Amino acid sequence: MRLIDSHAHLDDRAFGKDRAAVIARAFAEGIGIVTIGSDLRSSREAVRLAGRHRWIWATVGVHPHDAKHVDAHTLEGLEALAKHGEAVAIGEIGLDYYRDLSPRDVQRRAFREQLDLARRVGLPICLHNRESTDDLLAVLREAGDERRGVVHSFLGDANLAREFLDLGLHLGIGGPVTYPKNGAVREAVQAAPLERLLVETDCPYLTPVPYRGRRNEPSYVAYVAEEIAALKGIDVEDVAARTTENAIRLFDLEL
Repeated sequence: MRLIDSHAHLDDRAFGKDRAAVIARAFAEGIGIVTIGSDLRSSREAVRLAGRHRWIWATVGVHPHDAKHVDAHTLEGLEALAKHGEAVAIGEIGLDYYRDLSPRDVQRRAFREQLDLARRVGLPICLHNRESTDDLLAVLREAGDERRGVVHSFLGDANLAREFLDLGLHLGIGGPVTYPKNGAVREAVQAAPLERLLVETDCPYLTPVPYRGRRNEPSYVAYVAEEIAALKGIDVEDVAARTTENAIRLFDLEL
């Protein structure tokens, strides 16, 4: 395995007609995939997909958009799924104050409850953060000084990167690092230690250059690795090897 796409939404309807072909293309290029749960249904689907493919792993969790639906039944369902061997993290969890599809206090409650779940089952976390940094950091610090996990689709500057790194978190770097106008993210990647970076697509979203504007897919994670290599002035195979090692270690992946 050459690369691991650490954040993909393989259950998305964008892959409804050719999901098997998308997966096959990734595998043909030596790319493993962590497919993400964003509610109870997609978490079940993630575990199902992971159970069918050696190089696919699942996360289980409820995205902040759907925090208003998190209740005791949901948490029980997530905990049961988290105990499957295919589940390697709790996520996608966090806060989103950009769309505010769930009330902010409800988002924070669901976030705390899922952090507690991650602690109980001993899994790392996969974090979503959009225009909610102050509250996200406050909840994380309240929950404990250091956590295993990744800030998915990191889009901050070098200072914010350091705050997350100081909490013990990894940074998930995706397609936006290839966009020339994202100077702050590119500078953050240059400054961040390679051993704390993961590569991701967030497919079908955030497609990297040169396919920006089209549907994203796991095989395009190679363009993210190439951009990181260019920014750091190192060989792309070094980026691939190190980020794959990082993902294996963080998620305790069985190959």
